[in-house]
Amino acid sequence: MSGMMSGATSWEVRLATLRYPGAERAALERVTLDVPAGECTAVIGPNGAGKSSLVQILLGTLRPTEGEVRYMGRAVGAWGRRALAREVGVVPQSEDVVFPLTVREMVAMGRYPHLGALQREGAADAAAVDAAMRRCDVLHLAGRSVGTLSGGERQRTRVARALAQEPRALVLDEPTAALDVKHEMTVFELARELCRQGVTVVVVTHHLNLAARYADRLVLLHEGRVAARGAPDEVLTAEIAERVYQWPIVIGRHPGPGPDAGAAQVIPLAGGAQP
Repeated sequence: MSGMMSGATSWEVRLATLRYPGAERAALERVTLDVPAGECTAVIGPNGAGKSSLVQILLGTLRPTEGEVRYMGRAVGAWGRRALAREVGVVPQSEDVVFPLTVREMVAMGRYPHLGALQREGAADAAAVDAAMRRCDVLHLAGRSVGTLSGGERQRTRVARALAQEPRALVLDEPTAALDVKHEMTVFELARELCRQGVTVVVVTHHLNLAARYADRLVLLHEGRVAARGAPDEVLTAEIAERVYQWPIVIGRHPGPGPDAGAAQVIPLAGGAQP
Protein backbone atom coordinates (compact mmCIF):
# COMPACT_ATOMS: atom_id res chain seq x y z
CA MET A 1 0.00 0.00 0.00
CA SER A 2 3.04 2.26 -0.27
CA GLY A 3 2.51 5.82 -1.45
CA MET A 4 4.45 8.13 -3.69
CA MET A 5 6.90 9.44 -1.07
CA SER A 6 8.60 6.18 -0.19
CA GLY A 7 11.92 6.77 1.57
CA ALA A 8 10.96 10.09 3.17
CA THR A 9 9.85 10.42 6.78
CA SER A 10 6.91 12.42 8.10
CA TRP A 11 7.48 11.99 11.85
CA GLU A 12 10.58 11.06 13.80
CA VAL A 13 10.21 10.20 17.49
CA ARG A 14 13.42 9.84 19.44
CA LEU A 15 13.56 8.49 23.01
CA ALA A 16 10.29 10.22 23.88
CA THR A 17 9.05 9.83 27.45
CA LEU A 18 5.75 11.30 28.65
CA ARG A 19 4.81 11.39 32.32
CA TYR A 20 1.48 12.64 33.61
CA PRO A 21 1.54 14.27 37.07
CA GLY A 22 0.75 11.75 39.80
CA ALA A 23 0.84 8.73 37.48
CA GLU A 24 2.49 5.56 38.77
CA ARG A 25 4.39 5.03 35.53
CA ALA A 26 5.18 6.98 32.39
CA ALA A 27 2.49 6.95 29.69
CA LEU A 28 5.32 6.63 27.15
CA GLU A 29 8.82 5.38 27.99
CA ARG A 30 11.76 6.09 25.67
CA VAL A 31 9.73 5.59 22.49
CA THR A 32 11.69 5.71 19.25
CA LEU A 33 10.05 5.26 15.85
CA ASP A 34 9.73 6.71 12.36
CA VAL A 35 6.51 7.30 10.44
CA PRO A 36 7.36 6.97 6.73
CA ALA A 37 5.76 9.49 4.39
CA GLY A 38 3.11 8.27 2.00
CA GLU A 39 2.49 5.05 3.94
CA CYS A 40 -0.06 3.83 6.46
CA THR A 41 1.24 3.20 9.96
CA ALA A 42 -1.19 1.53 12.37
CA VAL A 43 -0.64 2.00 16.10
CA ILE A 44 -2.01 -0.95 18.05
CA GLY A 45 -1.87 -2.25 21.61
CA PRO A 46 -4.03 -3.04 24.65
CA ASN A 47 -6.01 -0.42 26.55
CA GLY A 48 -3.64 1.86 28.44
CA ALA A 49 -0.68 0.97 26.23
CA GLY A 50 0.01 4.63 25.34
CA LYS A 51 -1.63 4.87 21.91
CA SER A 52 -3.52 8.12 22.52
CA SER A 53 -0.52 9.61 24.30
CA LEU A 54 1.60 8.88 21.24
CA VAL A 55 -0.96 10.68 19.07
CA GLN A 56 -0.82 13.69 21.39
CA ILE A 57 2.94 14.06 21.09
CA LEU A 58 2.82 13.56 17.31
CA LEU A 59 0.34 16.44 17.08
CA GLY A 60 2.16 18.65 19.58
CA THR A 61 -0.84 18.93 21.90
CA LEU A 62 1.42 17.42 24.57
CA ARG A 63 5.18 17.79 24.77
CA PRO A 64 7.24 14.81 25.85
CA THR A 65 8.90 15.07 29.24
CA GLU A 66 12.09 13.87 27.58
CA GLY A 67 13.20 13.20 24.02
CA GLU A 68 12.01 14.87 20.84
CA VAL A 69 9.37 14.64 18.14
CA ARG A 70 9.91 16.06 14.66
CA TYR A 71 7.50 16.51 11.77
CA MET A 72 8.97 16.97 8.30
CA GLY A 73 12.38 17.58 9.86
CA ARG A 74 11.24 20.31 12.30
CA ALA A 75 10.48 19.95 15.99
CA VAL A 76 6.71 19.68 16.33
CA GLY A 77 6.78 22.50 18.89
CA ALA A 78 8.40 24.80 16.31
CA TRP A 79 5.38 24.55 14.02
CA GLY A 80 2.70 27.17 14.52
CA ARG A 81 -0.71 25.68 15.24
CA ARG A 82 -2.19 27.06 12.01
CA ALA A 83 0.74 25.89 9.91
CA LEU A 84 0.58 22.38 11.37
CA ALA A 85 -3.19 22.30 10.87
CA ARG A 86 -2.67 22.93 7.15
CA GLU A 87 -0.34 19.92 7.08
CA VAL A 88 -2.07 17.40 9.33
CA GLY A 89 -5.74 16.43 9.46
CA VAL A 90 -6.98 14.84 12.68
CA VAL A 91 -9.95 12.63 13.48
CA PRO A 92 -10.24 12.45 17.29
CA GLN A 93 -11.73 9.54 19.21
CA SER A 94 -14.60 11.71 20.36
CA GLU A 95 -15.52 15.35 20.81
CA ASP A 96 -18.40 17.46 22.06
CA VAL A 97 -20.20 19.70 19.58
CA VAL A 98 -21.17 22.70 21.70
CA PHE A 99 -22.79 24.87 19.03
CA PRO A 100 -25.55 23.75 16.67
CA LEU A 101 -23.95 22.90 13.33
CA THR A 102 -25.10 21.27 10.14
CA VAL A 103 -22.99 18.49 8.67
CA ARG A 104 -21.78 20.79 5.92
CA GLU A 105 -20.82 23.50 8.40
CA MET A 106 -18.83 20.99 10.44
CA VAL A 107 -17.02 19.61 7.40
CA ALA A 108 -16.31 23.16 6.21
CA MET A 109 -14.41 23.78 9.46
CA GLY A 110 -11.66 21.74 7.84
CA ARG A 111 -10.99 24.69 5.54
CA TYR A 112 -10.30 27.14 8.38
CA PRO A 113 -6.50 26.66 8.35
CA HIS A 114 -6.48 27.74 4.67
CA LEU A 115 -8.58 30.87 5.19
CA GLY A 116 -7.44 34.20 6.59
CA ALA A 117 -9.28 36.07 9.32
CA LEU A 118 -12.91 36.61 8.26
CA GLN A 119 -12.11 35.30 4.78
CA ARG A 120 -15.11 33.80 3.03
CA GLU A 121 -15.19 30.32 1.55
CA GLY A 122 -14.21 30.34 -2.12
CA ALA A 123 -14.99 27.96 -4.96
CA ALA A 124 -11.95 25.77 -4.22
CA ASP A 125 -12.98 25.51 -0.57
CA ALA A 126 -16.55 24.56 -1.49
CA ALA A 127 -15.29 21.93 -3.91
CA ALA A 128 -12.99 20.43 -1.24
CA VAL A 129 -15.87 20.27 1.25
CA ASP A 130 -18.24 18.62 -1.23
CA ALA A 131 -15.59 16.11 -2.32
CA ALA A 132 -14.82 15.17 1.30
CA MET A 133 -18.51 14.66 2.12
CA ARG A 134 -18.97 12.53 -0.98
CA ARG A 135 -15.97 10.32 -0.13
CA CYS A 136 -17.29 9.74 3.38
CA ASP A 137 -20.89 9.12 2.31
CA VAL A 138 -22.36 12.10 4.18
CA LEU A 139 -23.22 14.39 1.24
CA HIS A 140 -26.89 13.45 1.59
CA LEU A 141 -26.72 14.59 5.23
CA ALA A 142 -25.32 18.04 4.42
CA GLY A 143 -28.29 19.97 5.83
CA ARG A 144 -28.80 17.78 8.92
CA SER A 145 -27.89 18.99 12.37
CA VAL A 146 -24.85 17.18 13.74
CA GLY A 147 -26.77 16.68 16.98
CA THR A 148 -29.30 14.44 15.21
CA LEU A 149 -26.73 12.06 13.70
CA SER A 150 -26.05 8.50 14.76
CA GLY A 151 -22.63 7.72 16.17
CA GLY A 152 -21.49 6.30 12.84
CA GLU A 153 -22.77 9.26 10.84
CA ARG A 154 -21.04 11.66 13.20
CA GLN A 155 -17.76 9.77 12.91
CA ARG A 156 -17.92 9.84 9.12
CA THR A 157 -18.55 13.58 9.32
CA ARG A 158 -15.37 13.98 11.40
CA VAL A 159 -13.39 12.05 8.80
CA ALA A 160 -14.85 14.27 6.07
CA ARG A 161 -13.83 17.40 8.00
CA ALA A 162 -10.24 16.14 8.18
CA LEU A 163 -10.22 15.33 4.45
CA ALA A 164 -11.57 18.79 3.62
CA GLN A 165 -8.28 20.18 4.91
CA GLU A 166 -6.54 18.40 2.01
CA PRO A 167 -3.73 17.51 4.43
CA ARG A 168 -0.33 16.03 3.69
CA ALA A 169 -0.79 13.70 6.69
CA LEU A 170 -3.86 12.29 8.38
CA VAL A 171 -4.07 11.03 11.98
CA LEU A 172 -7.07 8.84 12.79
CA ASP A 173 -7.65 7.93 16.44
CA GLU A 174 -10.03 4.94 16.53
CA PRO A 175 -11.78 6.14 13.36
CA THR A 176 -14.08 3.13 12.99
CA ALA A 177 -15.67 3.34 16.44
CA ALA A 178 -19.47 3.04 16.08
CA LEU A 179 -19.25 2.24 12.36
CA ASP A 180 -20.98 -0.70 10.71
CA VAL A 181 -19.05 -3.14 8.54
CA LYS A 182 -19.56 -1.24 5.29
CA HIS A 183 -18.39 2.10 6.62
CA GLU A 184 -15.63 0.52 8.71
CA MET A 185 -14.23 -1.02 5.55
CA THR A 186 -14.76 2.24 3.67
CA VAL A 187 -12.50 4.10 6.13
CA PHE A 188 -9.67 1.59 5.70
CA GLU A 189 -10.13 1.50 1.92
CA LEU A 190 -9.99 5.30 1.94
CA ALA A 191 -6.76 5.18 3.96
CA ARG A 192 -5.26 2.86 1.34
CA GLU A 193 -6.30 5.18 -1.50
CA LEU A 194 -4.94 8.28 0.28
CA CYS A 195 -1.58 6.56 0.69
CA ARG A 196 -1.52 5.81 -3.02
CA GLN A 197 -1.92 9.56 -3.52
CA GLY A 198 1.05 10.27 -1.25
CA VAL A 199 -0.77 11.12 1.98
CA THR A 200 0.79 9.84 5.21
CA VAL A 201 -1.78 8.02 7.37
CA VAL A 202 -1.43 7.18 11.05
CA VAL A 203 -4.34 5.16 12.39
CA VAL A 204 -4.82 4.11 16.00
CA THR A 205 -7.00 1.02 16.12
CA HIS A 206 -7.99 -2.02 18.15
CA HIS A 207 -8.83 -3.87 14.92
CA LEU A 208 -5.68 -5.95 14.61
CA ASN A 209 -6.87 -7.85 11.57
CA LEU A 210 -7.85 -4.76 9.58
CA ALA A 211 -4.56 -3.14 10.58
CA ALA A 212 -2.70 -6.19 9.26
CA ARG A 213 -4.64 -6.07 6.00
CA TYR A 214 -4.34 -2.36 5.28
CA ALA A 215 -1.29 -0.92 7.03
CA ASP A 216 2.23 -0.90 5.60
CA ARG A 217 3.67 -1.18 9.09
CA LEU A 218 2.51 -1.65 12.65
CA VAL A 219 3.69 -0.09 15.90
CA LEU A 220 2.68 -2.29 18.83
CA LEU A 221 2.71 -0.50 22.18
CA HIS A 222 2.67 -2.19 25.58
CA GLU A 223 2.82 -0.33 28.90
CA GLY A 224 4.15 2.79 27.22
CA ARG A 225 6.93 1.07 25.32
CA VAL A 226 7.32 -0.13 21.76
CA ALA A 227 6.90 -3.90 22.02
CA ALA A 228 7.37 -4.45 18.28
CA ARG A 229 7.37 -2.46 15.06
CA GLY A 230 7.69 -3.35 11.40
CA ALA A 231 5.68 -5.07 8.70
CA PRO A 232 2.46 -6.77 9.91
CA ASP A 233 3.93 -10.26 9.50
CA GLU A 234 6.88 -9.27 11.69
CA VAL A 235 4.74 -7.79 14.46
CA LEU A 236 1.73 -10.10 14.54
CA THR A 237 3.29 -13.35 15.61
CA ALA A 238 1.63 -15.62 18.16
CA GLU A 239 4.55 -15.19 20.56
CA ILE A 240 4.44 -11.38 20.51
CA ALA A 241 0.64 -11.09 20.50
CA GLU A 242 0.18 -13.52 23.41
CA ARG A 243 2.81 -11.72 25.47
CA VAL A 244 1.29 -8.29 24.93
CA TYR A 245 -2.42 -9.15 24.99
CA GLN A 246 -2.06 -11.89 27.62
CA TRP A 247 -4.38 -14.31 25.86
CA PRO A 248 -3.78 -17.49 23.85
CA ILE A 249 -3.67 -16.66 20.16
CA VAL A 250 -3.07 -18.39 16.86
CA ILE A 251 -2.18 -16.57 13.66
CA GLY A 252 -4.12 -17.42 10.52
CA ARG A 253 -4.02 -15.96 7.02
CA HIS A 254 -6.61 -13.88 5.20
CA PRO A 255 -8.05 -16.14 2.50
CA GLY A 256 -8.70 -13.40 -0.05
CA PRO A 257 -9.57 -12.64 -2.74
CA GLY A 258 -8.04 -9.19 -2.91
CA PRO A 259 -4.70 -7.45 -2.47
CA ASP A 260 -4.63 -8.38 1.23
CA ALA A 261 -4.83 -12.14 0.62
CA GLY A 262 -2.38 -13.89 2.95
CA ALA A 263 -2.30 -11.09 5.53
CA ALA A 264 -1.74 -12.22 9.11
CA GLN A 265 -4.99 -12.57 11.05
CA VAL A 266 -5.15 -12.80 14.85
CA ILE A 267 -7.48 -15.51 16.21
CA PRO A 268 -7.96 -15.37 20.00
CA LEU A 269 -8.88 -18.80 21.39
CA ALA A 270 -12.19 -19.20 23.17
CA GLY A 271 -12.08 -19.72 26.89
CA GLY A 272 -8.38 -18.97 27.06
CA ALA A 273 -7.61 -22.48 25.76
CA GLN A 274 -4.02 -23.24 24.85
CA PRO A 275 -3.43 -24.24 21.18
